[in-house]
Amino acid sequence: MQLVQRDQGGLAFERFVSESADSLLRTAYLVTGDASHAEDLVQESFLKVARRWARVSSMDSPRAYARKILVNLALDGTKRRSLHRDELGKKSPPAGPPRWESEISRGAFAAVDDRLELIRALGELPPRQRAVLVLRYFDDLSESEVASTLGCSLGTVKSTTSRALERMRALVPKEEATARADARFLACRVKG
Repeated sequence: MQLVQRDQGGLAFERFVSESADSLLRTAYLVTGDASHAEDLVQESFLKVARRWARVSSMDSPRAYARKILVNLALDGTKRRSLHRDELGKKSPPAGPPRWESEISRGAFAAVDDRLELIRALGELPPRQRAVLVLRYFDDLSESEVASTLGCSLGTVKSTTSRALERMRALVPKEEATARADARFLACRVKG
């Protein structure tokens, strides 16, 4: 028997957190490139949403509101995080998986390598370009939804997306990898 009954709002918020946490964490990681910072951003976003839960719960899309808070927090903290990263020194990218000789394993590792290369290249983009690509292609938002999330015009989203994709092509130097990267980036959905 429960000594303290939870109110409906508290239960609804807990359900919202459990349903939204993975998606928001993925977005935060892709925007920041840092898993621990991504977790902190998600927690901070949930705190801000919790403070306004009575109003947020009546919105058409509470997750969109939480995502907007998350992206704004990530973009606002970019300079601080950049200075901190410079002080600590840049981390080297993780070593790739071991290479075995079978065709099946080479194909599987090539797909992983492509994914790692895309995430590495994404991390090289300026924060706003990275946020636009993450929201547009990984979170599968429309251009107008991205504009609403970032608080900018539709034209800004389109031009930022174009510049970001061009920069991604330059960051993935191999010709065949570039063609694969373009196709995979547009179709890719990074899972937890």
